[in-house]
Amino acid sequence: MSCLSAADWALFDAQGFLRIGQVADTATLEALRTRIDDIMLGKANVDYRRMVMQLDSTDGVYESAGPQSHGFKGATFGYRKIEQLEADPLFLAYMKLPVFEEVARRFYGNIAIAPFRAMFMNKPARRGTFLPLHQDRWRALDRDPLITVYTALDQATPANGCVEVIAGSHHTVLNPAHANGFLTADMAAKFDDDPSRVQLTLEAGEVVLMHNWTIHGSGVNVTDSPRRAFSVCLMDAATMSRRYNRQAARCVLFEARE
Repeated sequence: MSCLSAADWALFDAQGFLRIGQVADTATLEALRTRIDDIMLGKANVDYRRMVMQLDSTDGVYESAGPQSHGFKGATFGYRKIEQLEADPLFLAYMKLPVFEEVARRFYGNIAIAPFRAMFMNKPARRGTFLPLHQDRWRALDRDPLITVYTALDQATPANGCVEVIAGSHHTVLNPAHANGFLTADMAAKFDDDPSRVQLTLEAGEVVLMHNWTIHGSGVNVTDSPRRAFSVCLMDAATMSRRYNRQAARCVLFEARE
């Protein structure tokens, strides 16, 4: 039985994103929040050598954030990003929910499907790094991943740096010369007062599907509480990394079907 209707997908195709509500129960959501806090504090039984961890900036400037590199960087809630959470059993089990396989199959069919990035994104209380407008694509890959599943672990509001998207912007790659899909300053400025700019205010546990080419960014957090999220970018498991001349996938999330 499908979780999403033809009307849901028509709306996604028109705007490049789709809110699908909360897909896990409250206990699972709380377990994910506790788990990521334990990972940040160094208390989790995980192989930190496998995880890419980045500390948040102290001044909100994107270029001031810490290096994105493997390994634990101290017990703090001040992490901006933690990647490769497919190595954690709790996050891996959440990623395998049937609704997410349905989403993945819609874009990739019956081939093997893998996570390109399974990552925690964080806007710490009274901090947070400004994320400039960009599209999620990587020139180092031989084909573009197409879909990201974003779960708000906390309520997301304009005050705590919720994601902003440009509805309908997913049909064209605006800056293919950039290695990671970031817009130039002139390109970004054109969207300052665009009526299609949407602030994704979300309740804790709410899930949004986003086409990887949908332009998006986010601000800083001026509240006393963190704004945590779990973001999974799904790709064809056969995707190759041009940088390393090997398959980019570290694991297969959904096996190929006959």
